[in-house]
Amino acid sequence: MAATTTARSARLGLRATPEQETVLRRAAEVAHKSLTDFILDAAYQAAEHTLLDQRLFMVSGSQYQALLEMLDRPESDNPGLANLFSRPPVWAEK
Repeated sequence: MAATTTARSARLGLRATPEQETVLRRAAEVAHKSLTDFILDAAYQAAEHTLLDQRLFMVSGSQYQALLEMLDRPESDNPGLANLFSRPPVWAEK
């Protein structure tokens, strides 16, 4: 987790099974961290990883080249997409 001088002001709560609590406490002790710091660091790292998975795509050189070629192609009509965008979104329907 990135070091910061900002004070922690947001409060998070969670419930755990006794087994989960035992494992988390033991792991925090091994890491020489408080339980709060251990859980927050682990959750933060997992959150960053999850978010990066949404933005970073690992592909081979040939896959990357194929993507570049697709992006360089001239646009073409897509009747299905045009139809989709011509309809109101489902969340706007009553």
